[in-house]
Amino acid sequence: MQDLFKNINPKIVLIVLLSFLVGWQLGHRDLQIKLTNYQPTVSVVNKEPPKQIKVDFKLFWDTWDLVSRTYFDKKSIDPNKLFYGAISGMVAALEDPYTVFLPPEQQKFSKEELNGSFEGVGIQLGFNKEKRLVVVAPLAGTPAQRAGIKPEDIIVKIGDKDTTNMTLPEAVNLIRGIKGTQITLTIFREGESDTRLFTLTRDIIIVKSVEVSYKETNTGKNVAVIKLSRFGERTNDEWNEAVADLLSKDSNAVILDLRNNPGGFLEGAVFIGSEFLEDGNVVLQENSEGVRTSFKVSRAGKLTNIPLVTLINKGSASASEIVAGALQDRKRSTLVGEKSFGKGTIQEAQDLEKGAGIHITVAKWLTPNGRWVNDTQGLEPDVTIENDKQSLPSDEGKEDAAKDAQFDKALELLN
Repeated sequence: MQDLFKNINPKIVLIVLLSFLVGWQLGHRDLQIKLTNYQPTVSVVNKEPPKQIKVDFKLFWDTWDLVSRTYFDKKSIDPNKLFYGAISGMVAALEDPYTVFLPPEQQKFSKEELNGSFEGVGIQLGFNKEKRLVVVAPLAGTPAQRAGIKPEDIIVKIGDKDTTNMTLPEAVNLIRGIKGTQITLTIFREGESDTRLFTLTRDIIIVKSVEVSYKETNTGKNVAVIKLSRFGERTNDEWNEAVADLLSKDSNAVILDLRNNPGGFLEGAVFIGSEFLEDGNVVLQENSEGVRTSFKVSRAGKLTNIPLVTLINKGSASASEIVAGALQDRKRSTLVGEKSFGKGTIQEAQDLEKGAGIHITVAKWLTPNGRWVNDTQGLEPDVTIENDKQSLPSDEGKEDAAKDAQFDKALELLN
């Protein structure tokens, strides 16, 4: 077991709602396992334990041996699945849905998603305060959005499987699949008395994290609208291209649209925040002992003086809340829209051997003024506008003609 954790390569700090991430974790370096008198029915390799805490593993191996010998369906006894399942149970005992071990397949999914290309229906997944599986945000232009899936929809069933106590990797495995195949989701939406069924056809999901468009106000201002949908591998490069474009078009105001942005890399949030702030803190990180580390403006931003309004909604989470919280605390931008999702923890991602990975919650993050979004269950906008269009079709499949009141309010404030 120890070899599984040799040569761990710390990668990067994530702040993701994990949208498609989850799994199991084996062992901490502060554990010493005392293996005594077990006789497993499989060949066990790399069984030398860490050497600090004494834990008698006899019960574990006795159970493994008993299951292997007596379970009636021998074909379903896969040592690797038993191994990963044991790790899953240990991690589940932490009761933190964001501390996860990723078996090779889930690790592959997570990297694909952060790279912006995968096969699925385009749903960012997370957990609500009751630890029910929920939609954080549907991705723009995906089967989920076209079908009418909305942020905070509770996923009651995936196919015929109830999601109560389901982990994120289990949900990911069920929802993802080959392009052209279908999956049915049973959804409960707040304020309704019954569930809805959505049958979605999987597709290749290619997500560009930054898009820029332009809108002229009735006073002649050229407003650049930057839609930031995630903080992924390519976000910084795409962001620089968007900023160069808006500067070339002499834009004199910006609307930063963080709606339905479920998060991503912490360093990406600092990068984006630094575009609008001249100096000072973007975010604070607080460890288990209460020690705070400041993440300050990391570069010379090109948009530090341009008028700015930021849009948020229920699907704005994690890294997008870091940016919005920093701009609000520093009085750099007015926040318009709905209260954000409220995820204030930081996960560290590491690669493990044989294609596996692990994300561990290592700290919480705070806004520059010391606010923790878990305490407040999200960021309160400065101007609350509930009726966000979000480009969703109606139940009948016709385009919703309602105006985007949040966007209109942002234009009004800039005007």
